[in-house]
Amino acid sequence: MDARYGMVKNGLFLACFSLFLSCCCLFQGHDSGSSPGDISNKRNLDFEGIIQNAKSKVFPALVFIKPICEEFSTGEKRQQEVFGSGVIISEDGYVVTNNHVVEKAIQINCVLFDKDQYAAKIVGLDPETDLALLKIESKSDGASPSNAMLFPVAPLGDSDTIQEGQFVMALGSPFGFTRSISLGIISNVHRYIGFQTQYKYNTWIQTDAAINPGNSGGPLVNTDGMIIGVNTLGLVGLAEGMAFSIPVNVVKDVVERLKKDGRVLRAWTGLHLQALKDFQTNTFTPGEKGVLIQNVDSDSPAQKVGIKSGDILISINGEDVQGGMYVEELPEIRSNLADLVIGNPARVRVLRNGETLEFELVPLLKDKFEGADFDCRRWSFTVKEISKFSTPDLYFLRNEGIYIQGVRYPGNANNAGLQKNDIILSIDEIPINSLADIERIYEEITSDEDREKKVVIKVLRKNYPRLFVLDYRHDYSEED
Repeated sequence: MDARYGMVKNGLFLACFSLFLSCCCLFQGHDSGSSPGDISNKRNLDFEGIIQNAKSKVFPALVFIKPICEEFSTGEKRQQEVFGSGVIISEDGYVVTNNHVVEKAIQINCVLFDKDQYAAKIVGLDPETDLALLKIESKSDGASPSNAMLFPVAPLGDSDTIQEGQFVMALGSPFGFTRSISLGIISNVHRYIGFQTQYKYNTWIQTDAAINPGNSGGPLVNTDGMIIGVNTLGLVGLAEGMAFSIPVNVVKDVVERLKKDGRVLRAWTGLHLQALKDFQTNTFTPGEKGVLIQNVDSDSPAQKVGIKSGDILISINGEDVQGGMYVEELPEIRSNLADLVIGNPARVRVLRNGETLEFELVPLLKDKFEGADFDCRRWSFTVKEISKFSTPDLYFLRNEGIYIQGVRYPGNANNAGLQKNDIILSIDEIPINSLADIERIYEEITSDEDREKKVVIKVLRKNYPRLFVLDYRHDYSEED
């Protein structure tokens, strides 16, 4: 649920930095009559002062977030308290954090700098940038904040001005320890991580400042005390000193959209893009401009007008496509497509076999990224709606319906042979086309005490239909 994440040895880092300052000051020490040690100590004190000053600007706005979330992946609905971080960005109590911290939350508590605990509500979620916006509502005892109460606010910087090598601090609550700070540098200002994730609309700030579980949603701060990013990802066991933050300019844009609509409304064209020079897959497409159309969703606006895989997109509404040569340039092009006016015709030009073709497509509103969940508790499995965005492989097999999200062990579904990602086609020969269908049928069957405690479930597994008899005479839910 929460972030995942590398370690930085700050003691070694500071020692190396101190040595660096000492070396830089050797000749200056001789010129001024001061010893190298005196100047080095002074420089160290100056640097520590910069860090303390920057920290003091943001620490009061740091929030320790404790959501109680519902979890379905184990085959049954469970409630658990998780930990995360956030930062207050307005005096009236708006808080930015990560989507993955609060997306399944049924209750959210926030501990502020004064150690008072407040309840908060979700204003909006955006899973495709992993951002969430909360609003502080009341104290945990139910008392509302005074109308005159103003919350401490952290200043937002400009992530377009950052550079590799700049010192940064990651603030948050790692492993549930409140008010923590780690130090590092910016390793890369435009890291692309969209190959195997849903995060395809922006590049990321890579840093070696330690980001551990619980740091998710906390601010990444420069030495001026300005927030330049929101901490999200770290790598555990795979690499040391690699963590990723959402640039603050992306945060600003998403926050305004969440305030307005509760979600980020994006246009859907059905186009999937690939860089002309893709070193990840060793795919190199001839061309000096534009971006490769890797795939086109079936029954999408792009497919309906005749755009094909292999075409090179060169302009959108008369504007030439800038970038597209490398993967770091893809997020901006995707964002431009996502910002097309929903329902309004858009003109796109492509290159196909050396010929320029123009098409007019009508973008649709992109559906919610992830489907809803349901717990078939007596049968010992949970289900979820199929989504073309979060479960594209299942959507390819069936573009509507539900699939098994998790199977409890031990449990009735496991005993019957049902598996995760089975698409449910029917139950006792009754077709299942939606979450509402299975909710209704589950309630009817399990509430009938006179019927035999068995059901026949037909599923689609790896594109092959299969039948299973599920015996639910044993109620595993009573063993919780």
